[in-house]
Amino acid sequence: MERILEFWREEDGVGVVEIILILVILIGLVLMFKEEIGKIIDKAFKSIRDDSGKILK
Repeated sequence: MERILEFWREEDGVGVVEIILILVILIGLVLMFKEEIGKIIDKAFKSIRDDSGKILK
């Protein structure tokens, strides 16, 4: 019975579970907003290309 209680109180794996849950949530959000994120990235790179063209002239 003592070993069962000791196992129940053990908290070493809690950090791993929390990290996995956070990663699952982040991946879910990225999948949900994939198109919007793509549009934002495209606009950012377009702005960088346009501004770098002005600098090189």
